Amino acid sequence: MHNVHGILIIIAAMLGFTLEDMFIKALSASLPVGQILMSLGIGSGSVFAILAIARRDRIFAPAAWSPIMMLRTLSEALGAVLFATALARVDLSTVAAVFQTLPLVITLGAALFLGEAVGWRRLTAILVGFFGVMLIIRPGTAGFDPNALLVLGAVLAVAVRDLITRRIDASVSSFVVSFQSFASLIPAGMLLQMLNTSTYEALSHSHLLMFAGAVVFGAAGYWGVVTALRIGEASVVAPFRYSRLLFSILIGMLVFSERPDMLTLLGASLIIGSGLFTFLREQRLAQTHRTAQSA
Repeated sequence: MHNVHGILIIIAAMLGFTLEDMFIKALSASLPVGQILMSLGIGSGSVFAILAIARRDRIFAPAAWSPIMMLRTLSEALGAVLFATALARVDLSTVAAVFQTLPLVITLGAALFLGEAVGWRRLTAILVGFFGVMLIIRPGTAGFDPNALLVLGAVLAVAVRDLITRRIDASVSSFVVSFQSFASLIPAGMLLQMLNTSTYEALSHSHLLMFAGAVVFGAAGYWGVVTALRIGEASVVAPFRYSRLLFSILIGMLVFSERPDMLTLLGASLIIGSGLFTFLREQRLAQTHRTAQSA
């Protein structure tokens, strides 16, 4: 039953993240991206600061502000800027599909920079996933939108963040790490505002409601992922993260009148298939390694 509960929770978490994306995309129709990031940084950063303080976590402990933590926070901010800008300019379904390459990029990065072994099967799966990306963004064709490259940039930045996360001090709590991540959106948003010479817009009642929705659903999604992976087995629960793409396609169609074509759906299928294969292969190898050690 624990696995069933974990699956249900992680699916709900993916719906939460998709709703957060929906609110950000809707806000971008009338607000500059920099202002959106600043507002989210203040809202979500405050939530995790309160949670960290309530748990008596040390927000300003030296380990939490080490150079490697600052590099992680910088990667987080860059990824957020690129992702939010992509949401403002590209279909939600396209953003979600390309972003699903994140596990593949992390696997490749772990092989290149952390010395982790990656066999030919997983390398082939990674290539298939990247071929799926090419089907979606279609470089060199009439349907190519350069803004789709923003999503790839976001994937690279978030992959760097996640690879660094494997090396940070275990004494730094997840709530402190999350506080830093969201707080970094404030200076990132300010810098983006200055670079784009954008003016700050007055927030209406509907803007405030959408910001509240983005903060609540984003925080709930984070809580859901952590909880699901703690009560269920990762090999069973984690593959259901790909439900986020299904939710994004449905919300893109229902809310933003998007109509993904067959090439986009085919590319998304290749990305998900290769991602699932890579994950299951990693789990099998890890199990084999544990069995060999206990023998």
